[in-house]
Amino acid sequence: MEKDKKKTLTISSDLKKKIDTTAIKTEGKKAFSVEKKKTFKGSKGTIKLKNKSDSISPPDFNKRKNFTRKFVEQQTTKDFIKKDNKPTGKSKLRLKNPIDKRDFKLTVSRALNVEEIEIKQRSLASVKRARLKEKKNKPDSEEKKEFKKVIRDVKIPEQITIQELSNRMAEKSSDIIKFLFNMKVIATINHNIDKDTAEYIVKEFGHKPILEEQSTLEAKQTTKVLEGDVRERPPVVTIMGHVDHGKTSLLDSLRNSNIVSGEHGGITQHIGAYQVKTEDKKTITFIDTPGHAAFTEMRARGSKITDIVVLVVAADDGIKPQTVEAIKHAKAAKVPIIVAINKCDLPEKKIDKIKNEMMQYELIAEDLSGDTLFVEVSALKKINLDKLKESILLQSEILDLKSSFSGQAKGVVIESKIDKGKGPVSTILVSNGKLSKGDYFICGDTWGKIRAMINYEGKNIEEAFPSMPVEILGMNSSVFAGAEFFVTENEDQAKEMFEFRKNNSKVNKVLAKDKTGLFDNVKDKNELNIILKSDVQGSSEALKTAINKIKHEEVEAKILLSDIGMINETDVSLAKASDAVLIGFNVKPNREAKKLAEDQKIEIKHFNIIYEALEFIEKSLSGLLEPDVKETLLGSAEIQKVFKVSNAGKIAGSKVINGEIKSKSRARIIRDGVVVFSGEIQSVFREKNQVKEVGTGLECGISIKNFIDFKEKDVIESYLSEKIQRTI
Repeated sequence: MEKDKKKTLTISSDLKKKIDTTAIKTEGKKAFSVEKKKTFKGSKGTIKLKNKSDSISPPDFNKRKNFTRKFVEQQTTKDFIKKDNKPTGKSKLRLKNPIDKRDFKLTVSRALNVEEIEIKQRSLASVKRARLKEKKNKPDSEEKKEFKKVIRDVKIPEQITIQELSNRMAEKSSDIIKFLFNMKVIATINHNIDKDTAEYIVKEFGHKPILEEQSTLEAKQTTKVLEGDVRERPPVVTIMGHVDHGKTSLLDSLRNSNIVSGEHGGITQHIGAYQVKTEDKKTITFIDTPGHAAFTEMRARGSKITDIVVLVVAADDGIKPQTVEAIKHAKAAKVPIIVAINKCDLPEKKIDKIKNEMMQYELIAEDLSGDTLFVEVSALKKINLDKLKESILLQSEILDLKSSFSGQAKGVVIESKIDKGKGPVSTILVSNGKLSKGDYFICGDTWGKIRAMINYEGKNIEEAFPSMPVEILGMNSSVFAGAEFFVTENEDQAKEMFEFRKNNSKVNKVLAKDKTGLFDNVKDKNELNIILKSDVQGSSEALKTAINKIKHEEVEAKILLSDIGMINETDVSLAKASDAVLIGFNVKPNREAKKLAEDQKIEIKHFNIIYEALEFIEKSLSGLLEPDVKETLLGSAEIQKVFKVSNAGKIAGSKVINGEIKSKSRARIIRDGVVVFSGEIQSVFREKNQVKEVGTGLECGISIKNFIDFKEKDVIESYLSEKIQRTI
């Protein structure tokens, strides 16, 4: 408790006697000055006091005695001591803990040390000045370093949003938008930009672009070699040829089925896949492709997934444009060709002519010293079908076709559709591995889990092997025909690859490549908006391709939506909002869509044959064309005098030079060789009587609708104008 008490020191009586208080003069409350030099001896040594003046007037000590003593005691009892670690400058004081009583013993030096007594609290300004001085005197190494821009490695996928790119660069998105604006590109933070544009932006902002490579998992899947249970697989044969040359009929005969009867117009419009057993228990997979010109892409896809091409040529018709096209597809895919000359039972067959014509396409028959197999068949009468199968198997042995029958499966989508009850359904041709029910897979831009598999006979199966076509259920969405299909180890891998493909998708790329700015959307053509719904992906694709090939300088077919499945209310609403033509190819509207279409007065066009759909679109486009105007000159008249009639206004008194002038016909006013007005002849007068026409050499009065500025010597031409509708 004694430590808490305020400690004060008192001056001893002996010391007081020795101090001559007459030499001390107080100045204010806190300071005093010593005016006469005097030497004092104390415990700390000898101290000399400074002279302030030579003359000393003795103070009234009695009045200031108590104050001075009290003041000196207070100053000397402060709990501060000198800091001795700095040789120069003003002494700084610090608190000393714990407090020692000896520190408060009064000495003469302490009592009379003016420097200690006059220490005051430092002001804020003096502290700031001291800090600034310290800052200036610091060496360069201790100074705060200037900010330097961080250069980052920026990963760039196939496409990326401006927002995401700004995050990866740690730059403001507004700066990127300004940069693009300076390049005459209008964009927002949600716009996607392609990798080339992104790479350029990253370089301009001083960072290092790194292009994202294919997912390691996907790369592993695509580069997988044959392993496990490797053995011979059935050949995949694609049947190609011109329309109506008997491709499907031949396949019917091979399968002992009747597919043709179920096709609209007798035309194959989907890719079908089937398996045929031979007499020696071997299997051949057949893919039937459409022969119509609109299905070029489908045929090209068929040639890529096949081992052998059977080119069907009608014996009575010979080589046609689509026959040549099929040859080109097969050669591009480096696939061997077997020529099947169909309808060989007809009397008007031209087999020798066909063989000779094939030579110009480097398809030389064996009997002509070539290496191309030619087989004469009749699908209708089932002639030489066994010989065709043998030729296929022989070619297959030469090719030595092998695949793994174990491990994760790979394949290609042949066809895709949306079933009302089943959802997205895809036909897969397995190329390698074993496909099992319950497998997780990635396919195109979607993923899923196989819920069911159906073979070409319509039976549910648990497993599928190489060269086997199967329908699978379990896709999250429909995919495009020709998409690669492969199985993943688990759901997480499927999702990982899906996210990678989604981020690197080349679909819907941004920022229009021609950077023309705000005026990109200005129409220079009349557009026919089209909404297209089809039953399968292949048909949708074929129709889109065919429609896009319709070119004209003045009109354009614009496909707003192309999808598979039934026509729904959304399609009808979109057609109403965009003033579009709604076309259903092999599909019908549901009940709600049909009612909405009737209420909104939207016509839905239904087609089963592609020819008819294309013909309708061409007619619709033709209706948008400006008609041609055909003019027929009737006659001309020269104005002799201008008359003013109170009821009729100004009348041109004219003489017919040639032909005839007809009332209500079109007219041109020509002045000095220049047409000054075009309009309609309101009336023709002959001797104050209104007439229908006036012949050559006769005089008449002519009034023109909405024109009175007649001049003498003007020529009036009378003509008929006829509009002729144009077609594409």
